[in-house]
Parts: sequence; structure tokens; C-alpha cells
Amino acid sequence: MTSRPFLLGAVPGATPGKWIGIWKERMPRVALELMPISVSEQRRRLEAGDVHAALVRQPLSRDGLHLIPLYDEVPVVVMSTESHLSVADELTFGDLAGETVFTPSDDVLGVEISGTVAATLDGSLDTAEAIATAASGAGIVIVPMSLARLHHRRDATFRPLIDGPVSSVGLAWPLDPPDDEIETHIQTFIGIVRGRSARSSRR
Repeated sequence: MTSRPFLLGAVPGATPGKWIGIWKERMPRVALELMPISVSEQRRRLEAGDVHAALVRQPLSRDGLHLIPLYDEVPVVVMSTESHLSVADELTFGDLAGETVFTPSDDVLGVEISGTVAATLDGSLDTAEAIATAASGAGIVIVPMSLARLHHRRDATFRPLIDGPVSSVGLAWPLDPPDDEIETHIQTFIGIVRGRSARSSRR
């Protein structure tokens, strides 16, 4: 009897490749299907059973869900390669005074910086579009580092924002999985994420 696939959701920027590789070694007869999900839809996709577990961005209400914090991402300022800000190795809020800031429609940081100017297209561009606009020299975008890398462009660069808010990534799954088979898959993946060996009595 062939096991059903394990459906793992992942928000943009999440990098589960290492864990998926271990899964394939330990669970060769159970396919793991990676399902891209948006941050705005992460809870709904879990509640609807579209995914069995998901790499999510916090904050996320734990009502009806288990959640394991995994890691925090450093925020970065994305800018044109021609920007004067690029001469610094790292930036602070104070360095951004007077800059035009694009806040993507799918923003995950919610950062507001005193002394900056909100772009007139604020909220109408998604992250990829906002980074493309910043690359033109029209302003800057503040995002978690993984999103800056995901939407990398040759005409854009980024620098860490050392006093900016981090973005926390976690693994979430429903309190009540649909059945024992899926519960076993979830617990196996949790064990992989937590670094347990294949011989561990706890999955």
C-alpha cells in the first residue's frame, strides 16, 4: 500500500531544501510535495487541509495550531546599486532619514521609520515589484533577507538594517491532523527539523 504524499507548505523565502533532502533519505516511499503559500493565506491553507504542515512567518495566532519557532531573519534595506546607501556595510534607522520607502502589499515586517517618506505607490506593489522599483533608484524597500535574495536583481543590492525588526519563521500544523498516517508524517518531519537521528525513539 502506497502512502499518501506529505504536503508541506512554505511561504516565500523559506528554505526547506536540507530537510526535504533528509526526508527523501528516510522516507523513500512517501513523497513530500512542497506547496508555495502566501503569508496572507498561510492560516487558511492549514485550516482547510490544503497542506499538512507549513513553514510560516510569525506573528501567527496559535489558535487551533501547533507552532515551533525555527529561526529569525535579519531585515535588510534593498536599494539600487547606484544608491549612496550602498557604501555602508550595514544601516540603521537614522541612516534612512529622507529616503522614500516602498511598503509592499505583501509586507511581512510592518516597520515604520520616522523621517522617511512613504512612496505614493505604497501598498500597490508586491515584494518583487517593489524591489524592481527600488532598483530603478526611486526609493528603498525593507524586507527579510531571504526575500531580498529570492528576488535578487543585478541592478539592486541590500544591506542589513541592524535596528530593524526580525522576521520569525516557524513550523505550524493543525492540532488535529486528519488521520494517523498524516500525523505520523508530521511527526517525522518535526523530528527532521529538530535534528533527531533516524534511530531516535521520538520522530
